[in-house]
Amino acid sequence: MPTRPGSLKADQFTESVIREMTRLAQQHDAVNLSQGFPDFAAPDAVKTAARDAIAADINQYAVTWGARPLREAVAHEFTRRHGVAVDPDAQVTVCCGSTEAMMSTMLATVDPGDEVVVFEPFYENYGPDAILSGAVPRYVTLHEPDWTFDPDALAAAFNERTRAIIINSPNNPTGKVFTPAELMVIAELCQRWDVLAITDEIYEHILYDGCRHVPMAAIEGMTDRTVTINSLSKTYSVTGWRVGWTIAPAGLTGAIRKVHDFLTVGAAAPLQEAGAAALALPEAYYTELAASYQRRRDQLLALLERQGFVCYKPDGAYYVMTDIGGFGFADDVAFARYLVSEVGVAVVPGSSFYHEPALGRTKVRFTFCKRDETLQEAGRRLEAMKAPVGRS
Repeated sequence: MPTRPGSLKADQFTESVIREMTRLAQQHDAVNLSQGFPDFAAPDAVKTAARDAIAADINQYAVTWGARPLREAVAHEFTRRHGVAVDPDAQVTVCCGSTEAMMSTMLATVDPGDEVVVFEPFYENYGPDAILSGAVPRYVTLHEPDWTFDPDALAAAFNERTRAIIINSPNNPTGKVFTPAELMVIAELCQRWDVLAITDEIYEHILYDGCRHVPMAAIEGMTDRTVTINSLSKTYSVTGWRVGWTIAPAGLTGAIRKVHDFLTVGAAAPLQEAGAAALALPEAYYTELAASYQRRRDQLLALLERQGFVCYKPDGAYYVMTDIGGFGFADDVAFARYLVSEVGVAVVPGSSFYHEPALGRTKVRFTFCKRDETLQEAGRRLEAMKAPVGRS
């Protein structure tokens, strides 16, 4: 066995806590409110398109950077919704999910020693993505209850070594939707320091209470310095398909495509055809999607608040961050392990979303992308919790 089995880069981060909680949920037969995958069916039209593509023998490699029907659909939808012109041949790269899209973008644009600004709490992949790219992450805190950032603290994170900033809106895990005013603050700093904005907009259609998603690429001066990342996974309930994409300035697309090619070659060809069909669904689909998730959000908030959780109401995405300080546990990990093993409900410890675990020690995240009966069963189990008792 090698004397050093892992690289120094790999030693700087842990395995995914989210995926670990799913494994524990399976082990304890718990209701899985940890990992963000729906337990209900994908749209019939999208599944039919996938079956038809397989039957038509669209089963070999697509063009490395994506089948033309999907690239054209991505470009058309972005332009139609946001008024930003996108060239499907020069700007769109189809990847194996948004995770690979983010990694390809980071490897293609960031050099060792560069700094990358990351808002925290953050989706757990972003820190490792920066480390694997050889970059130094610089964290800027989003402050509850509204998950706002201090503009001075953000400005202090930028310097001549800053290469990129990662923005996830609507945000996982907080449900924050960045406002146009906040995006303009970020845009001004990006332009002042010549910094690239890498935006993860995978929850763009999951919005509540009249909130509106504004892509960074639509902010004045940012079209040519933004890489927009998205995916089929969340909007169309196909998290296992792993089909995502980047929309990048033409000058960066070549580098992203080269990295993507040698990482994964290409996304599944028949599922790309189905992706083009998904993006052609009528507007009513998106309206109903948001309404159904808002109903689930309100259902989960009500049952959590009855049990004494302090909840931070999300404006988008399908997660609820909660404060568990009143339950008397040593930390979030102890509480999450108690919930999954003794109550039968899996959640994600809040510390996994912070670079310093202590910052999340009183928080856990729930997801509500589940059937009504799944949420109801979680509610029954949570109502059976014993009165809060301190545990270590």
